[in-house]
Amino acid sequence: MLPWVVRRTRLPLLSLRCVDCRSESATAGEGRFRVNANGKLLDVWLLVRCVSCDRTSKLTVHERAPVRCFDPAELDGYHANDPELVASRLLDPLLARRNRFTLDWKGAWRLDTPSAWLDEGWPVQLEVVFEDPVPVRPERLVAQGLGLSRNEVLRRIKCDIPLRRPTSAGFTFTVMAGEPARPAGC
Repeated sequence: MLPWVVRRTRLPLLSLRCVDCRSESATAGEGRFRVNANGKLLDVWLLVRCVSCDRTSKLTVHERAPVRCFDPAELDGYHANDPELVASRLLDPLLARRNRFTLDWKGAWRLDTPSAWLDEGWPVQLEVVFEDPVPVRPERLVAQGLGLSRNEVLRRIKCDIPLRRPTSAGFTFTVMAGEPARPAGC
């Protein structure tokens, strides 16, 4: 079974309406947290910027949380703006739901495929692994990876999941041999 890997190349954009210019895209940039102490309670926000007007907004990560509830390493990560912590918080579906945004993955991922897989005999079985929860339609992913049209993908691919429904979970599929070209006049 040959592996394909879907990797994140950058943080995705956020579909979030700006209160100033009404643009619907924001970015986390390099990723910065703001930590505010109020007695023994902490507020933690992830700062995002509008891509049109550069206005900064805050996404609530923790609100009025007791300091003793935080793991010391996590708290240090908030203070140091740890990139891995920024990515994990931004990709957290609970944070997205609470702050009413969705992620726009266009141009934020790539597909890594082995180069010499065509030497295999037909049919060929492939496995797709996601390093981050990038939602893609399997038919588009397979078409890109194999260099086929989406109609040909639907005809030649055997898969246990729906090819036209977005997924961010790994899956396997089988590529069947293509039909030989028909002679003219048949």
